[in-house]
Amino acid sequence: MKRTDYCGTLTKKDAGRIVVLTGWVHRRRDHGAIIFIDLRDREGIVQVVFDCSDTAKVGAPHAAPSQFQDQSHALRSEYVIEVCGKIAERPAGTENQEIQTGEIELRATDLTILNRALTPPFSIDEEVEAAESLRLQYRYLDLRRPSVQEKFILRHRLSRSVRRFMDENGFLEIETPFLTKSTPEGARDFLVPSRQNPGTFYALPQSPQLFKQILMVSGFDRYYQIVRCFRDEDLRADRQPEFTQLDIEFSFLESTDILALMETMLSDLFRELKKIDLLPPFPRLTYQEAMSRFGTDKPDLRFGLELKDIADLAAHSPFKVFLDVIAKGGHIKGINAVGLAKSSRSEIDALVQEATTRGAKGLAWLKVTEQGVESPIAKFFTHAILNQIRERFSAAPGDLLLFVADSEKVVYEVLGGLRLLLGQRLGLIEKGQFKPLWVIDFPLLEYDDAEKRYVAIHHPFTAPRDEDIPLLDTEPLRVRSKAYDFVLNGSEVGGGSIRIHQSGLQSQIFELLGIQKEEADLKFGFLLQALQFGAPPHGGIAFGLDRLAAIITCSESIRDVIAFPKTQKGICLMTQAPAQVDSKQLKELHIRSAYPS
Repeated sequence: MKRTDYCGTLTKKDAGRIVVLTGWVHRRRDHGAIIFIDLRDREGIVQVVFDCSDTAKVGAPHAAPSQFQDQSHALRSEYVIEVCGKIAERPAGTENQEIQTGEIELRATDLTILNRALTPPFSIDEEVEAAESLRLQYRYLDLRRPSVQEKFILRHRLSRSVRRFMDENGFLEIETPFLTKSTPEGARDFLVPSRQNPGTFYALPQSPQLFKQILMVSGFDRYYQIVRCFRDEDLRADRQPEFTQLDIEFSFLESTDILALMETMLSDLFRELKKIDLLPPFPRLTYQEAMSRFGTDKPDLRFGLELKDIADLAAHSPFKVFLDVIAKGGHIKGINAVGLAKSSRSEIDALVQEATTRGAKGLAWLKVTEQGVESPIAKFFTHAILNQIRERFSAAPGDLLLFVADSEKVVYEVLGGLRLLLGQRLGLIEKGQFKPLWVIDFPLLEYDDAEKRYVAIHHPFTAPRDEDIPLLDTEPLRVRSKAYDFVLNGSEVGGGSIRIHQSGLQSQIFELLGIQKEEADLKFGFLLQALQFGAPPHGGIAFGLDRLAAIITCSESIRDVIAFPKTQKGICLMTQAPAQVDSKQLKELHIRSAYPS
């Protein structure tokens, strides 16, 4: 027999057809002479009926009735089978409206057990209660779950949609090397020893950044690639050591042109995959505005709770904590935890603990009630100032105002984190809602106190804004970049910039970053040389495809949309990678391990 249909594609229109289906036994209900199973494949589930009392009613089976009866009674969960029979409408009152095939069933006449299965360590069901570590150990079973497979089918459609858009807009898909050269800046590289060149190492690419710029110098105008990248960094819910990004580069376009084209691509994508219109142009916030209003450069716009500055009001109080911060040039900001004035003292103490965990020295608060304001610090403020503070936050009775007074960095770190925590606690974040924006005008550089030098906010190849170039020699921290991040629901999903296309300016940036000429020539000499051979103005962007797929599918982690992910310690629980290798392999690579085999 040969499969004629997928299980989940059958409907009432197929009634009367003889079909052959293959798949896994999802559930089994044995009623003696009649056995029901739910047969599952990647497209869905269909009910199959085995009437062992009279198979001749349906059609002539290939197997003898006794063998047909024995095989159908032998079926168990996750057996792989092939079944032939006629599609029929279910008897009235037995329909299942929760599945696509709920109005029909397959009345089996022939059955072949293609493979038996051990009892799975957890149920292949939507409500699986197994620990993530167990599901990752048996990932091939976890991937059988219909909800998981739906995510990977959608991810496939996402990639297909991207490729179609890129092709229609004149982009060429060009592959770049996986075995390349380690360069400074960014995260740690994964290194690969070279057997043929003892003592030397390749690095797996953190991104195709330099190669795509070289492709622009080569005249390829518009490039893209759906590419695997690698970073040896600590992991969390939205990071993996190997990940996939949509990498794009353009020539002869300004940043506004790039953002507009990307908005069209993303809008088309969401319209096709989610039937949602994102309505470009997307909001654009400068880095400073995003930080000031939300305490982060990746704000979640699905809810409010914006930060408000009260330093001007606090300056009129004798509250020493606030006055000391003002004297040091610090910030005093707060947020309105709407409706949380009813919080108990222990609940407020938990918020204070959360703030101190994030770096604050404390957390001041005001409860707004019908009778006025309650707080240990209320006595330091006049009624007029308290009313002005209430008005600034549009606070109503029942609201709880939370304040942090500290350096700008600490205030944003603490309140930005509390804002997200409160947004979740207050139920302000609606699942299935998508709020995109661009964050622009990032600082070009920041100063690393530990290394005592400037470091690039994005990467060393990001161009400064033209009007800020004179500040490179005098006030480099005031220089803004031509960088832009795409933020969706509080996650940075994409980032890019206009690149430096002039060799002299690129060398100047290297010097500011403490990369001396000799090191620059050693690490980036090929790029500096290429920029001298007619490099066009160019820029680009890269989207994290895993993060985008996770957000679109409302997943908790990018591990949910990666077929074989690693744990937070970088381990594949299924294959037990990384693992030790044979001493002979190490010898061939001219490597001696400091750890015993």
